Amino acid sequence: MNPVTGNKVFMKNTQGGDQPPVLVIQLLDQSYRRWTGEGLPCPLSNTGLREEWLHNRAPYSLVSHNDDEDPHFIYANECALACFKYSREAFYGMPSRFSASSLDREARQALLEVVTAKGIATGYAGYRVDRHGESFMIHDGIVWEVLDEAGVRKGQAALFWPNAAPFGRL
Repeated sequence: MNPVTGNKVFMKNTQGGDQPPVLVIQLLDQSYRRWTGEGLPCPLSNTGLREEWLHNRAPYSLVSHNDDEDPHFIYANECALACFKYSREAFYGMPSRFSASSLDREARQALLEVVTAKGIATGYAGYRVDRHGESFMIHDGIVWEVLDEAGVRKGQAALFWPNAAPFGRL
C-alpha cells in the first residue's frame, strides 16, 4: 500500500509490464506545479498517457519518499530504478537515506532541510549509490515538498538527470 494515497503503489498488467500508479504520479506532478508553475517535464498533456510516459519513458529519474521520521521510498519511475539498479519491490520501503553513501548523507540531509524550509531546491548535483554500492552522479536535481490538495505535507520528491549533457532534456 502507498502511504501517500492508501492505494497499491503499482500493479502488474496482463502483459507483465508495470501500470503507472496514476494517483501518486498526479500528486507528484501537482506538487511540482505548485512550486514551479509548470508540470513535470513531459511531451504529453493527456491524463493517462502523461502518467504512463512519466512512469515508463521519462529520460530522468523521479522518486518520492514519505514523511516518516526516517523516510522510505514510496515511488520510483523506470529511469530511477535503472540508476539505482533495484527492483521496484526492493526499492519501495527502503529508507531513502540509503540512496546516498554514508559519506554523502550529511549533504543529502542538508538539502532535504532546505527543501523542508523553502518548499523546493533546484540545481542539485551529487553522488548516490546503487544496489551494488557503486557511486553514480546525479545532475540538475530538483527536490520539492509533496503536498496534497489541502496543503498537507505527504513527503518529498526528486527529479534528477542521469547524465550531465543536455541530451534527452525536454
